[in-house]
Amino acid sequence: MKKKNRIAVIGGGVSGMTAAVTAAEQGADVLLLEQKEMTGKKILVTGNGRCNYTNRVQTPQCYRSDDPEFPWKVMQKFPAEKILELFQEMGIYPKDRNGYIYPNSDQASSVAETLQEELERTGVEVHTGVRCLEIRREKNGFKICAEGKSFQADRVILCAGSKAAPVTGSDGSGYDIAKKMGHSLIPVLPALVQLRCSGKFFKNVAGVRVNGKIILYTDGAEAASDTGELQLAAYGLSGIPVFQVSRYASRGLYEGKKVEAMIDFMPELSTEKMLDFLRKRARNRPEKTAEHFLTGLFHKKLSGLWLKFARIPKEKRVGTLTEEELRHLTWLIKEFKVQVTGTNSFEQAQICCGGVDTRQIHADTMESRLVPGLYFAGEIVDVDGICGGYNISFAVASGVLAGKSAATKE
Repeated sequence: MKKKNRIAVIGGGVSGMTAAVTAAEQGADVLLLEQKEMTGKKILVTGNGRCNYTNRVQTPQCYRSDDPEFPWKVMQKFPAEKILELFQEMGIYPKDRNGYIYPNSDQASSVAETLQEELERTGVEVHTGVRCLEIRREKNGFKICAEGKSFQADRVILCAGSKAAPVTGSDGSGYDIAKKMGHSLIPVLPALVQLRCSGKFFKNVAGVRVNGKIILYTDGAEAASDTGELQLAAYGLSGIPVFQVSRYASRGLYEGKKVEAMIDFMPELSTEKMLDFLRKRARNRPEKTAEHFLTGLFHKKLSGLWLKFARIPKEKRVGTLTEEELRHLTWLIKEFKVQVTGTNSFEQAQICCGGVDTRQIHADTMESRLVPGLYFAGEIVDVDGICGGYNISFAVASGVLAGKSAATKE
């Protein structure tokens, strides 16, 4: 009788649990090691506690990496349709919000509990509270060295997460393990995170939410842009569009570049149309004071800030605004530029950019090119998705590929 492959999965997040269940379903003897007191802890905080686990809109641009083709190769092997099928088979019925897929229960805990039930159903041996320190290659497999104990395995899948949200278990410990095995790391930096900006005025507009476009520049060249609801904070900028461009800010700052963010507070109008709009607005109610010129159009905190920057007295009648003053206001509305000085920390980041260099990993199996029998999945590798369920999508897809490949390899 053929001996079962003994597979050790390090990390009990989405990718780890998916890899473990997949390997077990392929007939492998699977051991899962998680350093926190429970598996799936990070799942509970995803999607504001609702867990947006995939998205019907899938393009290569939804995933970022220093090796841009790698993530899409993985996703083509196990696309969103298969993720939906897999979750439905496990019992997660999908709720579709404009392509963003959530469990119908609107509870992230549903996903965590279902994956935990799948571990039990498939007979995966789960050990929690186990902090792995090192993987040693031996003649007949691998030895996993943990605090106070060790484990043997024929193959190992490393799914130890990134540095984002370390309280959930993603403390970056997996990077050290990968490096000891000879793998290179792309610099690990916060992504899907808030931007810290210079300017004392931010305290005066903190709490304002506004629809707009953010364009990020590094050393004067446009790096990324996105449109949606922006949130102004005492430290700088937040909101989903800010998260979407933040990985480029992190990388630019790490490389010592000048990073700037330009906000267009009225992206639906061109600069000339915005100027013409303000001209007509001034002519329509010339008796209004400048203090109320933009009432009903923008938040009063923003209006007050722009008047101050344009040096327009609040009591000035809008019918007497000069062409130069109207152009200055237009420029502030359409091209409001601030310097980015940093990002919030890994504790606030939803994900990291960087990680194990994917050029050292086979995209079709997630097996290391350097250490046969060692596999990777999830956030530990240099792949970060945009907001919208893409990071969990990659975690599931890479977990399935790694689990199946590790279990079936001769």
